[in-house]
Amino acid sequence: QVQLVESGGGLVQAGGSLRLSCVVSGRTLSSYYMGWFRQAPGKARVFVAAIRWSGGNTYYADSVKGRFTISRDNAKNTVYLQMNSLKPEDTAVYYCAASPGFSYTVSTYDSWGQGTQVTVSS
Repeated sequence: QVQLVESGGGLVQAGGSLRLSCVVSGRTLSSYYMGWFRQAPGKARVFVAAIRWSGGNTYYADSVKGRFTISRDNAKNTVYLQMNSLKPEDTAVYYCAASPGFSYTVSTYDSWGQGTQVTVSS
């Protein structure tokens, strides 16, 4: 069993930055992909970014390319999402998740954190 705990959300003005963290504990995830998803009120949960735990391949949704950066620190068992140039439409609950293979699809990810709220004011 793997546990994922997100932190770093908050309220920020448009154009600002936040860094989300996801601490991973439990079993080894060396072959896994770690993803960030987000869910705005009344909308479906959608893919934001993903990274391979070993190797560092990264993937991004078109809506965040060039503004968000996903990274991981293996020594700290932590995955980060650096969010720059934030827009009001980035407002959502952000979730960290783990998947045995890369996918944009929510159902592929078998472990999830509790989520952290990000609110971007205009």
